[in-house]
Amino acid sequence: MRGAATTALLGLKRPDLLQRSGYVNGAWLSKSETLSVVDPATGDELAQVAACGVSDVDDAVHSARAAFLEWRGLLPLERGAYLRKWAIAMRENAQDLAVIITAEQGKPIAEAREEISYSAGFLDWFAGEGERAYGETIPSHIAGSLLAVQMQPIGVTVAITPWNFPSAMITRKAGAALAAGCTMIVKPAPETPLSALALARLAEEVGIPAGVFQVITGQAQPLATRLLQHAQVRAFSFTGSTEVGRLLLEQSAKTVKKASLELGGNAPFIIFDDAPIEAAVAGCMAAKFATSGQDCLAANRIYVQRGVYDHFLEEFAKATRKLKVGHGLEVGIDIGPMTKASGADKCRQQISEALSVGARMVAGAKDDPLGGNFVTPTVLADVTDEMRVAWEENFGPVAAILSFDDEGEVLARANNSEMGLAAYVYTRNPNRAMRLSDRLEYGMVAMNTPKFTGAPIPFGGWKQSGLGREGSRHGLAEYLEPKYTCFGILAA
Repeated sequence: MRGAATTALLGLKRPDLLQRSGYVNGAWLSKSETLSVVDPATGDELAQVAACGVSDVDDAVHSARAAFLEWRGLLPLERGAYLRKWAIAMRENAQDLAVIITAEQGKPIAEAREEISYSAGFLDWFAGEGERAYGETIPSHIAGSLLAVQMQPIGVTVAITPWNFPSAMITRKAGAALAAGCTMIVKPAPETPLSALALARLAEEVGIPAGVFQVITGQAQPLATRLLQHAQVRAFSFTGSTEVGRLLLEQSAKTVKKASLELGGNAPFIIFDDAPIEAAVAGCMAAKFATSGQDCLAANRIYVQRGVYDHFLEEFAKATRKLKVGHGLEVGIDIGPMTKASGADKCRQQISEALSVGARMVAGAKDDPLGGNFVTPTVLADVTDEMRVAWEENFGPVAAILSFDDEGEVLARANNSEMGLAAYVYTRNPNRAMRLSDRLEYGMVAMNTPKFTGAPIPFGGWKQSGLGREGSRHGLAEYLEPKYTCFGILAA
């Protein structure tokens, strides 16, 4: 499927939102070399997108630097006005943007609409937060001097974004960077460039100046490497695997860039026997199967206290069997395809390995009848910490259920991971809730709820789950540098 046929099939009201060219310095770059973007549910081609080269990266960096010198000079209120217009444009075109997400990423259309709303929220939030990049004055230790600290934009920045949230991971980074007075170059995942280009089209439409927001499409490794080689790029933000994050951090060290990394997760979901089972099941379903499990926040190790283990397992398996698998654009679909074939293969391998060493399948199947990138939502009982499906991030619709006896035991097991992004706890005991919130070695803890993200909160992890924070005032600070000035007061 190509060109007009693609937009007709997708039913887009705005065919111009389906761009196929990189966006550099306010111009659209078509290339003789292209990358194929496919529908992960069918394998059909959606578009051929420009494969930009290192010379395009160089042009983007130089354009971003030139634009920065003017963009930083705008009042925060003026920069915020651009971000608010961008958010309005996203909401006005929400259905088309959601369809593009579903077509290239695979998630159900209802979830894609939620992502667009979530994405626009970051632009609104940072539009206001940019006006609150407060500095400070310091009581002077030097006679006849006044000491002040200003927060100033760091300069040209880069965002290397993932395929699981192809819109939200851009606005969460770009909203903060632009509000702070920085310019940003986005390198989207090669599987999902269409969402990034649609955002660039809207940025162009609302008048964001050339060079302030740019999108470079193409193969990830050579483009990312070139971006991180540039001394004029002063900071970068990456969302993706811990393995790739380590490599990017190593590359960026040569030019000492500020790094913001949101990396892998292996979230424990802990259910105590005093928790209401109905609420725990509903919460765990939401935390496990959103985005078809392709989420760094997804519940990966579901620890259930032995007193309610069988009851929870029965109800959770029952709810899982009701999930409907299919193409995300179909009505009533809960689980779309895995975006990448390797993700589906990994799920199948984890299931087979777990069953071979003692786990029980109480819902699901080794192979989905739809084949291809589809994986049947699966529940594995009697999983142990040593099984691959428990210690390795699953990133799919496979739920591993483990039993535990007491609080101290489950706390130690939950913390026994190199990852530390998010943890979930269900309990009615307020003292226990406070103890676990304090002692869980995770950047974010969700207590009796599966939902906790949003623009106002500091999103990020401990240990090898990343560096820095996104969202909130802390996310804005990732793109600011403190500048201290000592003013000597001259005698009259």
